[in-house]
Amino acid sequence: QVQLVESGGGLVQPGGSLRLSCAASGSIFSINGMGWYRQAPGKQRELVAAISSGGSTNYADSVKGRFTISRDNAKNTAYLQMNSLKPEDTAVYYCNADSAIYGPHWGKGTLVTVSS
Repeated sequence: QVQLVESGGGLVQPGGSLRLSCAASGSIFSINGMGWYRQAPGKQRELVAAISSGGSTNYADSVKGRFTISRDNAKNTAYLQMNSLKPEDTAVYYCNADSAIYGPHWGKGTLVTVSS
């Protein structure tokens, strides 16, 4: 199994920055890739950013140039650095890990609110 715990969400003003963390535990060696998703009220959950085991990344067009995904294998942790935040970034952010053995796993989410 793989267990994911997100942290770092909170309230931030437009134009501000926030860094989310996703700590993985369990069968970490089975993880192929990790990603961040978000779901705003009334909208479907969408991919924000993803990173493969090889370090390649991809981003949603709406966050490209503002968000950066990274991972620290020594700490078994993935990060999402969010800069130049906009009110439309307000959502619950979920960490995802794709396990070759156990399939996809999800964290419980962390709320990010961008408001003045």
